[in-house]
Amino acid sequence: QVQLVESGGGLVQPGGSLRLSCAASGRTFSSYGMGWFRQAPGKEREFVAGIGWTFLNRVAYGDSVKGRFTISRDNAKNMVTLQMNSLKPEDTAVYYCAADDSGRVYIPKAETEYDYWGQGTQVTVSS
Repeated sequence: QVQLVESGGGLVQPGGSLRLSCAASGRTFSSYGMGWFRQAPGKEREFVAGIGWTFLNRVAYGDSVKGRFTISRDNAKNMVTLQMNSLKPEDTAVYYCAADDSGRVYIPKAETEYDYWGQGTQVTVSS
């Protein structure tokens, strides 16, 4: 069992930056694949970014955030972060951190492939 707690959301102007953090409990964090999803009002939950659990630390991004967002992890701190730059109004959503403990060697992009979820943090991009 793992618990995930997101932080760092807020209101930012278009073109600005935010850094989201996800703190995880549990002694086996380093073996979890980690992902970020988001859900805007009236829309389905969308894959944003993921990072693998192997030493290769593979990463993957949703098409709408490539080149603007960066995911990283710090296994010593049980933390995964999402650096969001050049934010747009369409990035407005609740952002969720998720963990996959199935040992997949690829980065899953479907929410059904993740086993644990945080409560979400609101990101609003508006002038």
